[in-house]
Parts: sequence; C-alpha cells; structure tokens
Amino acid sequence: MRPRYTVNCSLLFTDLPLLERPAAARAAGFDAVEFWWPFAEAVPGDREVDAFAAAVIDAGVTLTGLNFFAGDMPGGDRGVVSWPGRAVEFRDNIDVAVGLGGRLGTTGFNALYGNRIDGADPREQDELAVENLALASAAAARTGARVLLEPISGAERYPLRTLGDAHDVLLRTDAAGAAHVALLADLYHLSVNGDDVDKAITRHLDRIGHVQIADAPGRGEPGTGELPLITWIADLNRLGFTGHIGLEYKPATADPFGWLPPSERSSA
Repeated sequence: MRPRYTVNCSLLFTDLPLLERPAAARAAGFDAVEFWWPFAEAVPGDREVDAFAAAVIDAGVTLTGLNFFAGDMPGGDRGVVSWPGRAVEFRDNIDVAVGLGGRLGTTGFNALYGNRIDGADPREQDELAVENLALASAAAARTGARVLLEPISGAERYPLRTLGDAHDVLLRTDAAGAAHVALLADLYHLSVNGDDVDKAITRHLDRIGHVQIADAPGRGEPGTGELPLITWIADLNRLGFTGHIGLEYKPATADPFGWLPPSERSSA
C-alpha cells in the first residue's frame, strides 16, 4: 500500500477564493482535502456552511480533516479547548463541525489545545481541556471520526510541543472515557520543536491518527528544506500507518506538487 495524501487548502491555493480551492486540488490530481476552520465564527450561518459543503461535494473530493474553531489565529490564538470562559463557544462549535464533517466524510477533527492564559491556573485549563475533548470525542464517534491532538511550534504559550506532551493529554482523555482521541503528528512542528521524529513515530505509532508534513526551514514543500520527509513518509508506510498525510505547507516553488508524481496523488 502506498501513502495516501490530502491537501491542506488553508495553506495551499491561497491565491484563490476559499470555495474554489477544493476544485483546484481536484484539478491537481488529488481527491482528498483538509481545512482549518473555514469560517470567522464558531457558529456560522447555515448559508455559509451549505456553500462550503457544496464546494467540496461539487469538486468531487473528500474532506478528510477539519479543525475545530481555534479563535483568532492571525491574532495569535491557537485553540480554545483549554480556554476558561470559552467552553460554551467551543461546545457549540462541536455540533457544527461534526455535523459538517458528517456530510463530507471527515474522519479527523483537529482540536488545537489553546495557549496558556494569563491569570488562569494551568491545572484548571488542563481539566477543562479533558472535559471538552471528551465531549468532542463522543460527538465525533457518532460519525465514525476521531478528535486529533497536535503539538505545534511558533506559539510560546502553547503547552503541547512534542508527541510526548500530547500523549500525556491523551492518557488523561483515556481515563475520562474518551475513546476517540488520537495524535496528530505534524513532522514540521515536531522537528522545529526539537522532537526526535524517528523515535516519536516509532514510540507513538499506535496512537497517531493523522500526519502532516512541511519542510524546514521555511515550511515549504518537500525538498525545499533540510528535513528527510520522503524517508519519514516511507518509514510510516513501512510501519503500517494507513491514515492520510496532510500536505500542510506554504508553496515555495512554482510547482508545489512537483515532488509528488501525478500517479501518486489520488488516495484511492
């Protein structure tokens, strides 16, 4: 079995309006896409949701991954899962996101954990996060999907930096009975944070539900930096990883998909 790829349309095809990006991915030879939360609010209007769903369906692609609402990302927010005072906002978003994902075949919902908040007790934030993740897990399970926990880089107050950090949270969600939470291994973020990617993949393979890639430095496509991404992808495939690999990078060349032969772009 060869690796299966999905295109992150929140970082790729950004020269196009958001609703035109699924069709652009299809034209490039892919049949799977993923998005960060594509709306400004946690609970957008029905018309916006329907327009987004129609764009994915009409393009003939599957929405394999979708982020839950993560706050003001350009302003520095990195999720609201652990943010005191925003629990209602996140919980309202769960129903919208899972409902949309259920229409579009989504199997993974990325729940960005959230930054540490000034004046908030980290232990209380962590307790809130487990409660929210358990609720999201139960909702995702109804459509056969999973919630994903992602370590990220570039956010000093974000507490999950390695796969081990995220796995510690996963153990707490396990104890809370949340059986549908998995790890998201973004090889770019892990590398930038200094995680030993080879060891992390081997140690946590059984709990990895999704993988994303970008090269470093620069966060461009494979071959534009120094990371052995092709080797890591081959290792994941050899070890039996069968999930999608998200192409979550910023185009650094005229052909950001030139590294991947057209015959290998379909996930079928």
